[in-house]
Amino acid sequence: MKTYFLFLFALVISLGLKAQNFKYAFVTDTHVGSPTGEEDLRRTVADINELKDIDFIIITGDITEMGTNSELGLAKEILSGLKKPYHIMPGNHDTGWSESGGVRFIKEFGYDKFTFDHNGYRFIACASGPYVRMSDGHMPRDATVWLDSVLKATPKNMPIVFANHYPLDKSLDNWYEGTDRLKKYNIQYAICGHGHNNRPYKFEGIEATMGRSNLRAKDSIGGYNIVSMNGDSVFFQTKKPTQTILPVWRSIALKTFKDDNTKYARPDFTINEKYANTKELWIYHSNANVVNTPAYSANNVIFGNSLGLVEALNKKTGKKVWTFITKGAIYSSPIVVNNLVILGSGDGTIYALNEKTGKEVWRKETPNSVLGSPVVSGNNVYIGGSDNSFRALNIKTGKEVWVFNEIEGTIVDKPLIYQGKIIFGSWGRHLYALDINTGSLLWKWNNGQANRMFSPAMVTPVAYNGIVYIAAPDRYLTAIDANNGNTLWRNKEATVRESIGLSSDSSMIYGKTMQDEIVAYKTQSQDPGILWRYNAGFGYEHVPSMLIEKDGNVFFGTKNGVVYAIDPKKQSTTWAHKIDNSMINTVNVIDGKNLIVSTMDGKVVWLNTRN
Repeated sequence: MKTYFLFLFALVISLGLKAQNFKYAFVTDTHVGSPTGEEDLRRTVADINELKDIDFIIITGDITEMGTNSELGLAKEILSGLKKPYHIMPGNHDTGWSESGGVRFIKEFGYDKFTFDHNGYRFIACASGPYVRMSDGHMPRDATVWLDSVLKATPKNMPIVFANHYPLDKSLDNWYEGTDRLKKYNIQYAICGHGHNNRPYKFEGIEATMGRSNLRAKDSIGGYNIVSMNGDSVFFQTKKPTQTILPVWRSIALKTFKDDNTKYARPDFTINEKYANTKELWIYHSNANVVNTPAYSANNVIFGNSLGLVEALNKKTGKKVWTFITKGAIYSSPIVVNNLVILGSGDGTIYALNEKTGKEVWRKETPNSVLGSPVVSGNNVYIGGSDNSFRALNIKTGKEVWVFNEIEGTIVDKPLIYQGKIIFGSWGRHLYALDINTGSLLWKWNNGQANRMFSPAMVTPVAYNGIVYIAAPDRYLTAIDANNGNTLWRNKEATVRESIGLSSDSSMIYGKTMQDEIVAYKTQSQDPGILWRYNAGFGYEHVPSMLIEKDGNVFFGTKNGVVYAIDPKKQSTTWAHKIDNSMINTVNVIDGKNLIVSTMDGKVVWLNTRN
């Protein structure tokens, strides 16, 4: 009798699944802020409003071109014209260059991930992207924690539709965080954007569909998809505004999911066996992304995460000592000075906290997010924000000493103090040099690129003997006269991108290339060419993790979660250690044997080596 009732229950579920007929619009990659993005989206909204038989709209990321506050506000204004409910998530264009660190997206739309039930189906969507730094696609740590809670509350037999901006493949450095979870449930199919084309996929056995961009591209009109859930199948059809819907181009059978054990190759950690003397003395996994370099004091390691939480860990044990919550994502690398922890937040505030207790000592509110990292000289702390301003504040009180408010674009990285100047770049194409005492502009430099994506924003400048060195996304190593901002030379032999460092004796600039190599150049006023190059074998690489030399080794991290120590004299690898499969931030080198390392996926690790 028990078997009979189980069979009857399964039959009811199956019949219910087939009976839930409905349609929704699937829109993606609207890129408001690009030349035709606004007009194409307005046409699509008007077209969807003419459709009487759809129940809702799902929009799978890259809503804007550059994630600016104005672009997000415009996108919200356009989408508010929809007559049916819509559900939306950010993509890499909304987060990777965001002037608010993702805060404004959440302010505009109320969330960056969502779940809802409709006619017996559970729809689940996560945010994804690189966050403020250049890196591979990444499903945020807070999203996977949230996904666990959603799935835990989902009946095993309930049909699920999953939405994401990126495909659930190696476009994401942690794709398996999604597929491993979803395959334990009754996943029906996934939808995504990012590739701008209609395309069928299968992600480790999960049927999936990529949707076309809403942009017109080379056509005269944009477009989107209508998704029809009919009986035992789901159908995808392209719809162009004002035109008749096109024939079905993709169909997927709706049935109880069975895992066929298909798997992409998982990340390989065997490098840790090769260099077994390098160990993780402790590891802490925050509940959100960590996209900054932790600071340390006599007793604590301190950092912030993308949910706005500042966390302090015991330096010896990695156990949590205190926390402080802000109202915005933190990408600012904190500093510890005079028993204070100072950092900026996406909520627009610069905070000074008691290093021992985490209690607020002072705060300085600004009109926009503060994503840049602070530096200290004398009695002042210097930090840039997203309000087109760079500030000097008194360390003890937080009072403004001076402000320079003529910055184009967002400041996101750590400035350089050199020869009475404070030098920094922004996502507005320029590198700036201000008088450190007055804040007056001494010079500004750009690489001649009109496209702000080539801005010298993410690299930390280094300097020696009157010359400032940077590497922007244009893949040149550039030498600039520190006195007047004139270009001395530019070298593109090695395609160094955003990751450089100065040798301990200041005789060399180190650069990390986009494929396997560490290179060195002499610090001089004429183009020296490449002094030497070493193939470290780290593969394709593009993350801004600076190179730090200490006690005879150069330390750096990669997009694949590996920390390297190389000997620049022998041009050999001293050791390497893989922590996870996400971006390594610039490491904090305590000495040649101990490092504090953080990863985009929220891991903070104390590494020790006996090499």
